[in-house]
Amino acid sequence: MLPNRKLNMIRAAAIQFQHQPSDKAANLATICRFCQEAADKGCQIVCFPEMCITGYWHVRNLGREEIDSLAEAVPNGPTTQAIAELAKEFNLIVGAGLIEKSDTGHYYNTYVVAQPNGQIDKHRKLHCFISEHMSSGDSYTVIETDLGIKLGVLICYDNNLIENVRLTALKGADILLAPHQTGGCDSRSPGAMSPIDPALWRNRKADPEAIETEFKSVKGREWLMRWLPSRAHDNGLFIVFSNGVGEDDGEVRTGNSMIIDCYGRIIEETWQADEAMVVADMDLELLGRCTGRRWIRGRRPELYSELSRPQGNELNPREARFNDE
Repeated sequence: MLPNRKLNMIRAAAIQFQHQPSDKAANLATICRFCQEAADKGCQIVCFPEMCITGYWHVRNLGREEIDSLAEAVPNGPTTQAIAELAKEFNLIVGAGLIEKSDTGHYYNTYVVAQPNGQIDKHRKLHCFISEHMSSGDSYTVIETDLGIKLGVLICYDNNLIENVRLTALKGADILLAPHQTGGCDSRSPGAMSPIDPALWRNRKADPEAIETEFKSVKGREWLMRWLPSRAHDNGLFIVFSNGVGEDDGEVRTGNSMIIDCYGRIIEETWQADEAMVVADMDLELLGRCTGRRWIRGRRPELYSELSRPQGNELNPREARFNDE
């Protein structure tokens, strides 16, 4: 049982669950169940994983027509409206991911954020690689809330590029929602993640230690610890990291959902090999004088213009993710 929070606290939940590929009804039912649980624990924000409504990794093998059958308009599509209803019903800010079809017929890996007051916002993943039929977004997302704080959103790979988190912070984000589908990936880097035997996941009830050892390793938590806390520390914001868990079309997502404070310290986390909800209170009083915010004020922007100039070796997101070189 969590203690009663002070007025300067925001209580958030980071959810990990194993989505059902292309089964939006089943995934929405799971989201509804966790919204009820988050509301019962007094949460104000609940963050679900990337593309958890449509499913994720199987989409890389879908044709354009199959993607079109999964995609919906945002905010007027039925799934976004269902998320909005959950936000009102449970008095929660709810974030969840799906495939958006735009007015121009483009498809996006999109994260919907619905508030109890009826406000609906979205973030289109800036570095979308899952399908050649899907496009990358081109703008940053910082959302005003009735909680008196601003929420930023960056999806999975977006968080790996330090410029994205810095710009989100410069635009005023206090808390960053960081929905992912990661861990256990077949990385092109020999020093990063690597696949997990799906048999360990299937045997998790009989031998939870074996799969959770993998979740804690460089295939999961150890890899995250190399960079994710620094995004919070260096930019002076809290991070709510939500991830898929379990088998996802041949790979095993490692969960490791966590909430990190603005000094890069983990407030709460899990390495449970199962669906789970991580709940933590974020102390807003830490923001004002935290190291990252103080250092940002000492920046020298006149030195950084080269960051925005092409270097001549740029790759598009799909090439960067799947290139063997």
